Amino acid sequence: MKPPVIWGTILVLLLLGGGNWGLSSLLKDSEAPVMIAPELVADYVHSVIQANRIVYTKNIVDKLQESGIVAAGEHWKGENALPLPAQFLIETGRLVADSGKGIKYKLVSLWPIYVWNKPETEFERKGLEAVAKSPDQPFTGFVRIGRERYFQAIYADVAVSQTCVTCHNQHINSSRRDFKLNDVMGGIVITIPVTP
Repeated sequence: MKPPVIWGTILVLLLLGGGNWGLSSLLKDSEAPVMIAPELVADYVHSVIQANRIVYTKNIVDKLQESGIVAAGEHWKGENALPLPAQFLIETGRLVADSGKGIKYKLVSLWPIYVWNKPETEFERKGLEAVAKSPDQPFTGFVRIGRERYFQAIYADVAVSQTCVTCHNQHINSSRRDFKLNDVMGGIVITIPVTP
């Protein structure tokens, strides 16, 4: 059934006339650029990373290991094991970097088990030192990588589980073996592209 012509006419009149306030209001809002401080964006991203990591560590790894169902292991890809919490974060960081959106995150430490997790820049090293002293305060700033400008934020990576502590304290490659629960073990570096 074809709608009456009158409804189409009323719709056109509303859009052009009496209802124009709604359309122009919508256009004004959509035309106004929304600016979000990079610090806030980094905080948003970090809160999602942290929530996922805590849920994975406490509700999956810890519970499955405690019940004897499956353990987390360093060589999880070739074994019947879960990724360690640090490996979970590293793997998800790789997927995000591969998405092509420009945003990246990674795990770094002043006491890395593997050399590829050590700080790559002076900014990262200073940031790790800062969050080790003040874990509740991220270390932030603008950096250049090649010709591109980025905002970086480094957040303290805290041992939220005994699984993390045990792994680092017992690993053959570990340069530090005295970690305790809630100690800062390193940092999560979030890199966000910004316009020049």
